[in-house]
Amino acid sequence: MASQIAVITGAGSGIGRAAALALGRAGFDIALLGRNKARLDETARDLTRHGIRSLAIEQDVADPQGVQDAAERIEHELGPIAVWANCAGATVIGQTAVLAPQDIRRATEVTYLGSVYGTLAALNVMRRRGQGTIINLDLAPALRGLPLQAAESGARAALRGFCASLRPELRHDGDRIRVVMIDLPAINTPRYGLTRNRTGKRLKPYGAVYEPEVAAEAICRAAFGSSHSISIGLGALLDPLRALVAPFYREARLADHGYKAQMSYDWTEGTQPDGLYEPVAGAFGAHGPFDEKSRRLDSPLSIFVPSNLRAGLFGALAAMALASLAGHMKKSRKD
Repeated sequence: MASQIAVITGAGSGIGRAAALALGRAGFDIALLGRNKARLDETARDLTRHGIRSLAIEQDVADPQGVQDAAERIEHELGPIAVWANCAGATVIGQTAVLAPQDIRRATEVTYLGSVYGTLAALNVMRRRGQGTIINLDLAPALRGLPLQAAESGARAALRGFCASLRPELRHDGDRIRVVMIDLPAINTPRYGLTRNRTGKRLKPYGAVYEPEVAAEAICRAAFGSSHSISIGLGALLDPLRALVAPFYREARLADHGYKAQMSYDWTEGTQPDGLYEPVAGAFGAHGPFDEKSRRLDSPLSIFVPSNLRAGLFGALAAMALASLAGHMKKSRKD
């Protein structure tokens, strides 16, 4: 694997930086894409210290031609791209009614279209060889549809549908190119302090929060494995079941508790810098400010039980729940 090339977007900080280091240790040479050259160079220096070749390219993923040009440059200077991981993302958080349309558009351009442009650039070079792995990030079921997160939820849902349509097309054409979606819970990255925030309060993770190395390990599993979907945490199994059995309960609970679960008690002072349109200056590593409450290991269920088997377990549990509900309703009608 030493001669294989992995491309990471959003590689200057957060999940992208952790993934670059993890794939580098796994034997890949790494191409780093991001908007802040200084942070990319810092990541590249970390890779160099471990004897890993790298190439840092300053590039906004919302520019389709720029992303395609970057892919061609990587193929020319590093070698054939085997793995492409779309880790770049940006969003705006706040009640939907008060969000500026241009902010929603920009969040969609970076998170959804940026991943689409990365996928298309990867496909263009990988189809020359008929093989490769493209990795995109999704929200764990527990994070889908959160209040205040309409821009992020919409972008990830669009990406989920895009990848679902792409897979059968690749299979139809006989390409051995895998498109893997990774369902992520809250990850402790610097984004909580760098996101455009319209709530007036400081942001915090919703639910269980994991260190970025856990997400990076899932990206490595996607690169070396055969699954089309990888989930982190036990909630990946339980949350869809709860949503199926009691969908109105979740909506009511999010209405009652979803706001305060994402905001601290501290009000922000004035307008805070954010990275929605331009990167915020400064050095930011992989980790955010929540190390003390973050989990450093994935659930054993996620690690040792394949995604397809977990899907089967979920289906079986859902069927049992529906059968029990149907039996209860039938008994009620008889009574």
